[in-house]
Amino acid sequence: MKHGCMKHALVGAGIYNILFGILAVIWPNSFFELAGMEVPRYPFLWQCIGMIVGVYGLGYLAASRDPIRHWPIVMVGLLGKIFGPIGFLQAAVSGSISWSFGFVILTNDLIWWIPFSLILLSAWRHHRNLATSGE
Repeated sequence: MKHGCMKHALVGAGIYNILFGILAVIWPNSFFELAGMEVPRYPFLWQCIGMIVGVYGLGYLAASRDPIRHWPIVMVGLLGKIFGPIGFLQAAVSGSISWSFGFVILTNDLIWWIPFSLILLSAWRHHRNLATSGE
């Protein structure tokens, strides 16, 4: 993946996560209402998740300056974007959450799997080449 594409992907992820975080903190019930679900009894828990997502966004913006160097931030982000859908599937199968809430998984997680994976692949190749060239 070209450096410019990596940078744009991380800037996009950063902006998206920050905006999502702001929306979740300010209007925590809106996501549940959009999914046609009962609003949560403790909205501050969703607000905390929004805060965490927003902080990840700041990390992605920082990593966008040098994605190869800051690959650990991308790896942590990708792991979260893998484990989030796993948790959603578990909750949806058990009936704890509506399947309609999956739209959040699509935009928060699934669309970022390919660009984040390609960034990590590029970083791995870069570091492997450095190791084999003796630098």
